[in-house]
Order: sequence, then C-alpha cells, then structure tokens
Amino acid sequence: MLLELKVSNFAIIENLHITFKDGLNILSGETGAGKSVLLKSLSLLMGGKGSSDTIRTGATQATIEGSFDLSKRPDVMTALKDMGIEADEDILIVRRVLSAGDKSKIYLNGSLSTLGSLRDVVAPLVELAGHSAPLIEMTGQHENRNLMSKAYHMDLLDQYAGTWDKRLLFTEKYNRYHAIFEEIKKLESDAKQKAQRLDFLIYQRDEIANLDLSPGEDQELEIEVKKLKNSSRIGAFADSAEAALYTDDDSAISRLNVVLKRGAELASLDPQIAAKLENLEQAKALIDESVYELRQYASKIDADPQRLEEVEGRLSELRKLQKKYGTNVNDILKALMEMEIEISNLQNSDVKVESLKKEAAVLLKELETLGTDLHKRRMKGADLLADSVGAELLDLNMKGVTFHVNIEKTTELTSTGMSDVEFLSQTSAKDVKRPLAKFASGGELSRILLSLKRVVGSSNQPRTYLFDEVDTGVSGETAEKVGRKLKTIGKGQQVICVTHLPQVAAFGDAHFFIQKSPQKDSVAMLVSELKQKDRVQEIARLISGEKISKTSLAHAEQLLVEAK
Repeated sequence: MLLELKVSNFAIIENLHITFKDGLNILSGETGAGKSVLLKSLSLLMGGKGSSDTIRTGATQATIEGSFDLSKRPDVMTALKDMGIEADEDILIVRRVLSAGDKSKIYLNGSLSTLGSLRDVVAPLVELAGHSAPLIEMTGQHENRNLMSKAYHMDLLDQYAGTWDKRLLFTEKYNRYHAIFEEIKKLESDAKQKAQRLDFLIYQRDEIANLDLSPGEDQELEIEVKKLKNSSRIGAFADSAEAALYTDDDSAISRLNVVLKRGAELASLDPQIAAKLENLEQAKALIDESVYELRQYASKIDADPQRLEEVEGRLSELRKLQKKYGTNVNDILKALMEMEIEISNLQNSDVKVESLKKEAAVLLKELETLGTDLHKRRMKGADLLADSVGAELLDLNMKGVTFHVNIEKTTELTSTGMSDVEFLSQTSAKDVKRPLAKFASGGELSRILLSLKRVVGSSNQPRTYLFDEVDTGVSGETAEKVGRKLKTIGKGQQVICVTHLPQVAAFGDAHFFIQKSPQKDSVAMLVSELKQKDRVQEIARLISGEKISKTSLAHAEQLLVEAK
C-alpha cells in the first residue's frame, strides 16, 4: 500500500507531501486544480516515462518519491531480494529524479535501478508463470493497461472461478514439459561436436587417471624430495646428536649417570633425595628413546639418486596437471570426477533422450487432460462472471452496456492452459461485441473495473487502486452506489479516487483537497487533508458549487452520516 507521496518541482507542484491512509482515499478540487498532475506523478512511480519538460519552471530537477508498505506482499519482497535490494522494515521507497538535459534516475530503497526493474516491482503486470498483483493499479482515460491485457482477464477469471491452484499445477507441468525438449535439443545438437567433446574428455580423463593420484600426494612428494636431497645432512645430524647425547665420554647420558649414582649414594642418608631424582630417571629414558628413534629414522632415508629422480619426475608430471586442472591434487581429482560424469552423460545421451521423450509423452497426456478440465471450469465461471458483472453495471446505471467473457479452447498448449480469454463489451443489442481495448470512455472502463473488483473480490495480495473518472456521467443514486462499491473494495486494501461527486466523496476514509495557489511569477498546487468540518465544506461545494448554502451544508452532513 502507498504510505506517502512526496513531489517537488514537478509541473505546477513546488513541494507536496501526502500521507495516504488504508481504505478509501478521496481526492477532490476545482476543475484545473492539478489533479491530473498528481496522477501523472503517481504514474511515474509505476514506471511511466518521464520528461524534462515536466520540471517546474526555474528548477533544475524534479523529484517524485513514494513509500510502500510491503508487510503483506512477500512476492514483492522476494523480487527485491532477487535484485539485491534490501527492504528493511518491509518498506519500499521509490524515488525518481528528472533532470534538465540529463537522463532521469531511479532509486529503489536507495539503490540505483532501471525503468524495467521499477516496472517489474511496481507497475501493473501479469506473470504468466504465477499469480502476480501490482502494487499500484491505475484506471482512467490514459491508464488502462491491466484492463486491456488478456492475461489479466485470465487472472481475474481464474481467481473468480477458483481454478488458480489447477492453473499453477498446469504451469508447473508445462514448464517441465518444455524444459524436457530443451534438454533433448541440447543432447541431440551437433553429433560431430559431441563426438569431439567426448574424445577430448577421454584424453583428459586418461591423462589424469594414468598418474593414479591420491589425495594430498603433492605435499607428500614435496616433503620426500626435500628429504632425499638433504639425506646426508640429516644423517650427519643424527650422528652428532647421538654422540652428544649418548656415545661421547662427556655425553648427556654419561653426566646423568654420574648424577644418578651420587644421588643413590646419598639416598641412604636422606630418603627424599631419591624422590627428587625421579625426573632425571625419566629424562634418561627419554634420551635413550629419542636417540634410538633418530638413529632408526636416519637409517631409513635412502640417499639413492635413482629414487630422487623418480620422485622428482612424478612431481614434475603432477605440476603439469596442476597447470591444466587445479592448484592441488584435490582439485585435479575433483576435475576428474566431473569429467567422468560428463563422459557418462555423453556416452549415454541416446538412452537419456529416449527416457526424456517417454517422460514428455506422459506429461503431454496429463497436460491435455488437465487443460481440458481447466477449460471446462473456466467456461462455467465465465458465464457466471459475465452475469454478475452485468448486474453490477446495471446497478451503476450503465444501461445498455453488457459485459461478456469470450473464452475459446486453443489447439496449442500455453503456460496457462488451453484457453483464450478476453473481456468484451457491447453498448447496445445492435452493437457488436468489442474488446475492452476498443472501449472509448475512460469513465466507463473504470466502472467496469469497479464492477469486476466487486464481483471477483480482493486477492490475498493487497495493493493500491487508483480510480479516475469512475464517476463520469453518473449522479444521484448511482453515484451513491459507486461510492459504496469503492468503500467495499477499500476494505483490506487501498483505494485512491479522484471524484467530483459528493455522494462518492462522502464514503472516503480520508479526504484530500487539491487547489491552485497563485504565486508572484507562477502557480503552485497545494494538497491538504480535510478534517470533519472542512470535509463538510468541501462536500457542500461539490453539491452546490462555489456559493455554499445552508441547504448544501445540511445535505453534506447528511451524506457523511449516511456513508458511515
């Protein structure tokens, strides 16, 4: 839902800040006060094209900023996350900056974005792969993109007929069906290229496999080379260590033996001396053990030049593989495993193709059965939808206008089933049925959408509806019905409605007044939220014009009471 709108230096708007409410928000004002400018600024938040011509005279840039509550729109939150855009506290702030002589800039939560991304997130759109509702849906003479879309017609029909879950199942199977043929196409592509790839992979595999590597072997070989190259130094160290610790007359063991012998002699005089010498006994044992292990280790080091040559040769072969397949043996072995899998896939591609074709054949039968059932359910729903919308239009005094849902079964599968759905209208019994795209009046289109929303009901994805010209050509009792229907749609969602009718304005949960304010060299637009007393005055003005009478004031108060 749209929480706030801030506009600066846009057309006749110098600085504007509106805080919208849940439910029905009414916009009213004198003719020419700038309501169309306000709607144009909202259309820019939806991804409309901006122009430097709309920058206020004397300013270098215009800014339009809107904040949206996404707490009940996880689909939009997911879309933002996929774009790498954070949405802290479930808020989306859209900011558009129009600059003179420069391209406009778009920001989503402070991140520089594109017009396409903005439209994907905010503007009216329909994703055929799943249910998607726009954050803002605008209707009126110039903004009927959703109502013009056959895909949107299909969405509304499925929502009304209760066929959405079946459609999602169909779409899932349809996507898998097409993915299978993409996989088959890939497997069957250029047999020569496949054979060359297979030969190349087998060569690489054998090059690695012939070396019969083991994990961590590169490190082991490096250590062994160092040992073999320095075997004489290691042997000399072992000899000198043995002499210093064990064999020399003045070795550590000799000295320890002297100390231990003298200590044993004194132990008869002081028994505690023996306890103090226990650590030296352990030290003697440790020296004996260390000397033995060092001698054994040194004796096992082979100084054979032939062995050194073998180890260096294997390490050289390993280095060549590292340049091609990875920085260490583990990476090389991982590359080998991936080659084995690809080789197996290529060698068994024919078997895989046959398996995929069988899966596709089963899926096709399932799709045809599911698509036929889906179409039958839609046909039943289409008749009921047309009758219900027709009754709503009659209630809105659109006499002679009939609403039709044209549905035909397609010969080819689409992602939504086997149905072609289009909403049609007929202005009289003698007139031909025409697509809504060729329906001339923006006001009548708005009332058709109003009727559809009443009949279909709200989805579980709340959004903002902008109604412009919905009250064109209606008055009296019909106007009251329009207001009541707008009020109903606003429950759990948000409706922003531009109106000239007091009967409609009285149903608003919030009422904003738009007026022009003459300035020294220009004109500015002001918008203010009306409190109860001011609302009575404005509704009275809508009733009687500029000359407000006691009668019009009393009538305005009565309308507000009746609308509660």
